[in-house]
Amino acid sequence: MKKLLLLPVLFLLFSLQGFSQLLSWNPDFATESSNPFKITMDASKGNQQLFFYTPTDDIYVHIGVITNKSTSSSDWRYTKFEWGKKLAAAQAVYLNNNKWSYTITGGLRAYFGITDATEKIEKIAILFRNGAGSKVQRNADGSDMFIPIYTDGALAVRFVAPLFQPTYKPTPEIITKNIGNTITVTANSSQAATLNLYLNGSLIQTASAATTISATPTLTVSGNQQVIAEAINGGETKRDTLNFYVTKPITVAALPNGAVNGINYNPDGTSVTLVLYAPSKSRVNVIGDLPNSNWIEQADYQMNKTPDGKQWWLTINGLTPGTEYSYQYLVDGKLVIADPYAEKILDPWNDKYILPTTYPNLKPYPANLTSGIVSILQTSKPSYTWTASNYQRPDKRNLVIYELLVRDFIANHDWNTLKDTLNYLKNLGINAIELMPLNEFEGNESWGYNPDFYFAPDKYYGPENTLKAFIDECHKNGIAVIMDIALNHSFGLSPMVQLYWDANNNRPASNNPWFNAVPKHPFNVGYDLNHDKPETKYYVSRIVEHWLKEYKIDGFRFDLSKGFTQKQTCDNNGNNCDVGAWGAYDAGRIAIWKAYYDTVQLKSPSSYCILEHFADNSEEMELSNYGMLLWGNSNHTYSQASMGWQSESDFSYGFANVRNWQNPYLVNYMESHDEERIMTNNLLYGNASGSYSVKDLNTALKRQELTAAFFFTIPGPKNVVAIW
Repeated sequence: MKKLLLLPVLFLLFSLQGFSQLLSWNPDFATESSNPFKITMDASKGNQQLFFYTPTDDIYVHIGVITNKSTSSSDWRYTKFEWGKKLAAAQAVYLNNNKWSYTITGGLRAYFGITDATEKIEKIAILFRNGAGSKVQRNADGSDMFIPIYTDGALAVRFVAPLFQPTYKPTPEIITKNIGNTITVTANSSQAATLNLYLNGSLIQTASAATTISATPTLTVSGNQQVIAEAINGGETKRDTLNFYVTKPITVAALPNGAVNGINYNPDGTSVTLVLYAPSKSRVNVIGDLPNSNWIEQADYQMNKTPDGKQWWLTINGLTPGTEYSYQYLVDGKLVIADPYAEKILDPWNDKYILPTTYPNLKPYPANLTSGIVSILQTSKPSYTWTASNYQRPDKRNLVIYELLVRDFIANHDWNTLKDTLNYLKNLGINAIELMPLNEFEGNESWGYNPDFYFAPDKYYGPENTLKAFIDECHKNGIAVIMDIALNHSFGLSPMVQLYWDANNNRPASNNPWFNAVPKHPFNVGYDLNHDKPETKYYVSRIVEHWLKEYKIDGFRFDLSKGFTQKQTCDNNGNNCDVGAWGAYDAGRIAIWKAYYDTVQLKSPSSYCILEHFADNSEEMELSNYGMLLWGNSNHTYSQASMGWQSESDFSYGFANVRNWQNPYLVNYMESHDEERIMTNNLLYGNASGSYSVKDLNTALKRQELTAAFFFTIPGPKNVVAIW
């Protein structure tokens, strides 16, 4: 009998949750004088960062206002509390069932301390966070939450069903409708009035002297739909608008000849075919500032599905050659992502810090029209004319590599300035520059090992053609350019991470075509790519082809190459990892790397493939015999020798022949971005016994010269310096 009663109770619980919304407030039509004003947050909605969060008394608000003097949605004014502080005045009250509330008393103007009579509150801007500020409840798209504020005594009307998300420009929660479905719409008004509901311009319901109105029309056409709620009282009329989309029948059609995943520019310069790999999704639309698109889901921009159900594609016509267009994919009516193959993106959080001198005429982000990373396409974009016609790559056995982080090497952190510095680098005697990751990563001032977009050069260093000019100038000076790239993992802004995401466990979903749900190996960062999957192999092959052919780079240094494995050396949660087992001989990992090496050589014969591997010598020797270069870390032994300590100062393992390798393909180094500088070690920890002290500056410098003399006598390629 108890089991029979359980199902109705569970149904009721889920039904109640289904009709809740991320933010609700009382009174419904709040004004500057509302007192008290109660805001309730439901953590089962939005981005769910506080869903089932404990302790429940560790939730605080970050709150401010948008006024008529704010310049944008991010221009919060009169912000009340410092981030990360556990202040009693900011503490939210736990209600139940993952809900918290916060109450403002004394009126909004007094609470926020607004004394300027000409400044009017338009919206409350609010976030709920844990005490440390490490978990933040936001909208599902990651944006801030807003509550509209109305004028005292004025007529107002707004929809209460379907539910709306508290975005800056309120948008309904996901509405998935087909022809023949019904939709229930309800609107409330702040005063008794004549209320009307219109569907696509036709009156569907009316009520007199009412404060609420409702209708449940049947949807008879596909495409964009609009419901208007109208309130009329005396000579005053107010309206609220609901826009949603009814899916038209999905067109199943094969890809156009030659089309591949990503952006396919057609020869006429006025059209492009976009292809998104997204198996098991029900519908995909393109939104953006494309012709007649206007950043909303539209029938003309609904993508076709291939017969196998794995790819979505659309040919877009009427483009102006040379014009940049912003676009995103709207997947299943709820997820907006950028194109994983985009060669340029717009970042709403970081682009504003890029100076015009670094990146002139950067296209503005479409603020208040969308959220998240935005892709850019451009037909007939300006090409670069290469001039280094007689360049020959240095022999990989004789590489002298200068490892360089553009951000820190030069104050202007741009390709033009770096190009002007090549004489300095050439005079050092180097013949290769290894650039720490330069593709788009999260933030501006990162080392670049937190990547999301692998085809787009990071705009913080300048436009793509200035990067090409730098590479071209390097080649004219006989200097190879090696790209450091992190393909072991991606971070959370990656569209491929977002496409298949397990929100309950805050990790890639088990059906993600590219990523492991949990990492297979120790020292993983971000989300672990599964290099056994054909989708990942295809993606990597496209990436290396792009940089080798489009940018004429000379090869790659692959970060954390030992992580390219599906051998389980961690538990099922990615913890309790066995570092020793991870480094043991792994035939599966060797097969992956041999296939990738073949791909690199196919795309650009004689290009370099350098692995940061540090696995068992038998595995490294096999990879070396196949033609790959491998990093050799001699930092500790050279540091010991330079500091004047005999213990552990034998650096003979930096010789490939000591490891029994057939080829001198060991890229030996005393320093790298992962190691402390030897000079620092000399000054801090050098041998200072007796009258001879390595901690003395002049002595420390001489010790550096001595270790360098030993280092350069070792045969084979070398990584000579790190600027980071």
